[in-house]
Amino acid sequence: MSDGSDSRRLILNKLNTANTAGFHYKTWIMSGMGFFTDAYDLFIIGAVLTLLPLAGWGALTALQTSLLASTALIAAVLGALVFGRLLDHLGRKAVYGLELVILVVGALGSAFLTPVNGVYILMAWRFLLGIGIGGDYSTSSTIMAEYSNTKKRGMLVGMVFSMQSIGLLAGPLITLGLLLGGVAPALAWKLLLAIGALPALLVIYWRRRLPETPKYSLGVRGDVKKASEDLKKFTGMNADVDPGKEVPVVGAKWYQLLTNARLLALIIGTAGTWFLMDWALYGNSIMSSTMLSFLVPSTITGIHHLIMTTEYTALIFGVAAFPGYWLATFTIDRIGRKPIQMAGFLAMAISFGLLGLLPGIMSAAAVGEFLALYGISYFFIEFGPNVTTFIYPPEVYPVSVRGLGAGASAAGGKIGAFLGTLLNLAIIATVGEGGLFLLLALFSVAGLVLTMVLLPETKLRPLEESSMEDAFIQRPVPVIREESA
Repeated sequence: MSDGSDSRRLILNKLNTANTAGFHYKTWIMSGMGFFTDAYDLFIIGAVLTLLPLAGWGALTALQTSLLASTALIAAVLGALVFGRLLDHLGRKAVYGLELVILVVGALGSAFLTPVNGVYILMAWRFLLGIGIGGDYSTSSTIMAEYSNTKKRGMLVGMVFSMQSIGLLAGPLITLGLLLGGVAPALAWKLLLAIGALPALLVIYWRRRLPETPKYSLGVRGDVKKASEDLKKFTGMNADVDPGKEVPVVGAKWYQLLTNARLLALIIGTAGTWFLMDWALYGNSIMSSTMLSFLVPSTITGIHHLIMTTEYTALIFGVAAFPGYWLATFTIDRIGRKPIQMAGFLAMAISFGLLGLLPGIMSAAAVGEFLALYGISYFFIEFGPNVTTFIYPPEVYPVSVRGLGAGASAAGGKIGAFLGTLLNLAIIATVGEGGLFLLLALFSVAGLVLTMVLLPETKLRPLEESSMEDAFIQRPVPVIREESA
């Protein structure tokens, strides 16, 4: 064992074959609470925008409404890329938790440091919030994947992401609780924004105390001693290794995500499918109070109109979206990533196509039929590409570029979310909601094709195998010392 390869294999095998244990669930809680917060903070802005005119704000222009709704999303693109690169360059431990600090400051600033009619001040705070959210997308998926075992990796990473379903549902339920409880709109919008800081505050300390992942210490630093120490410290597992041996490292560089043909194809696959899915999910979800307005009789206005659209939103999220997340999470290691993503895109294409083509489906007279078909689209977004596009990136990129690969993929998604949120209302004004749904059906077909052509199946494959790290392994070069004359 001249170069430490056996030590590397031993530690990796310990992590890959470990029984699902307490340290897995501890990592899930630390990571998942962030995703609860991410979803709540991103989606609650739709209800807040409806409340602001009722809280003494002047009428917002269509552009201001769209920008307020989407600012956090475009900021998340920056956050995902920056934190993804920092994860690879500085290490997982060095940055984990800092993204939640930024998120908390952005959420509290949005709530308590935004004056009435301070549209652009609120945008600035939401931009800061979005940077933290984007950072969480890069960090949490990478760290959970690197601590997971092979058998349950899809479930464990999916459980992190599926905490989004609770945040998604919490938004309309908390909104209803405040409004039905008689809280004045002038206070309600502030409370809705401030509540988004609370879950993140609970786990910042524990994230900062998380040790470096052994897979990073080995694969990027070549430090077998630290990897074995942290393995023992966090998981309780011992690895009998020789700390004096040099370990081969993974030499993939950040720029190879664009110059290496295989990695570039993966970026197009992971970021492209996430882009197409997020356009549909975020564009429909954030602006749900506006998009579902046609279901409310014209005689119902003001706060009662908001209550009714929020009830419809909660119904769709609770009955269709919530179970979709968790069903995908708990079946993905049996069914596989690729089949679930393909089936989800196909079902989305069919349901969106029917919503666009069926006459009279979008009217108050067809509430039941619309909600059933719209709910099916939501179920298969979740039991489909919304979960799988999060799980795929940390599984297919080598450890030395895993953070940036995950970040770039999430950035692609958030660009789609930004454009959908910014443009969906303008598309509706131009071609109607039927035209929008037909566009989303085409996006879903495109997502299906990208999945079929560019993405591999990664279930039950060790992380080092699914990311093809052997293609980038760099062996230690022995140092040759010249004899002194």
